[in-house]
Amino acid sequence: MRVGRNPAKSIKHVPQPAKVTVAVVTYIPALAGYYAHSLDVLKVCLESIWDNTNIPYDLMVFDNASCQEVREYLVGARDAGNIQYLILSEGNIGKLEAWNFIFGAAPGEFIAYADSDIYHYPGWLATQVEVFDTFPKVGMVTGMPLWTPEEFSTSTIQWAQDNPDVRLMRGQLLSWEDYWRHARSLGTSMAEARSQYDENESVQIVYQGKEYYVGAGHFQFVAKRSVLQEALPIPSERLYGGDRFLDIKLNDEGYLRLSTPDWLIQHLGNALGEFDKIARDGKSFFKNTKTKKSSLAWFLKFKVFRMIAWKLYNWLFEVLHNAKR
Repeated sequence: MRVGRNPAKSIKHVPQPAKVTVAVVTYIPALAGYYAHSLDVLKVCLESIWDNTNIPYDLMVFDNASCQEVREYLVGARDAGNIQYLILSEGNIGKLEAWNFIFGAAPGEFIAYADSDIYHYPGWLATQVEVFDTFPKVGMVTGMPLWTPEEFSTSTIQWAQDNPDVRLMRGQLLSWEDYWRHARSLGTSMAEARSQYDENESVQIVYQGKEYYVGAGHFQFVAKRSVLQEALPIPSERLYGGDRFLDIKLNDEGYLRLSTPDWLIQHLGNALGEFDKIARDGKSFFKNTKTKKSSLAWFLKFKVFRMIAWKLYNWLFEVLHNAKR
């Protein structure tokens, strides 16, 4: 039985969503171990969005069953009006299932996705969205100079080769400094990064006087919602992994995958390190500094001790993860 008249029916206008939905997926199960500093990193990520985005946007955060402290922070940010859409998942459904939800539910024409450990520099969003006004049939744009395997961007290369107005270049076009800046944030050693850098060429295209790298990343990108929805549903069997499905799908459909030549965003990792002291002004915050190693670090130089430590770490992580269910 209905009593009275619903007062909401008299409302003539409702707020319209912004053209861009900025989306972040979070998963911080505990403020210990690998995740000890992850809440600090998340705060820097979100604050950089709030402080450095100069065009209208709505912020959507999908939380994959983080611990109470993280959820309290997110709810507080939502209640303060800084998060427009906050999804609190009962369990961790994985990054790709979170993508399935975001790509299907985000109201914006564009979706600007970022992992929760990404810093955004001033003007990042407007610059990435402008790429869609320059290039035809853009699939994904990542906001930093980036090397990626050519096999996932063959449509971009083919488009450049078929277009007489486009100049296609190959070689060591990505500077070592740019490559190392990102590789180090991933925990890669300098020796390993140098080997990877020397073995791979980057690909650039120049179109209408603007230069971009061929390829895009999963940790941050801007795309049209309608394009991302063509990839749905994205298969998801594990908490992480399987991101390449999106690359392959968009490439097979003939969409361009690009990265900007300038650092519009920065991957942080699971700890801020020197970030607070150096990086917020856009300068590289990775210095070749030596630190005094602990006695534990000395033991971990030996393979057998590393194997034991990793087995113990993985076992404890699985126990703690399952205990939350």
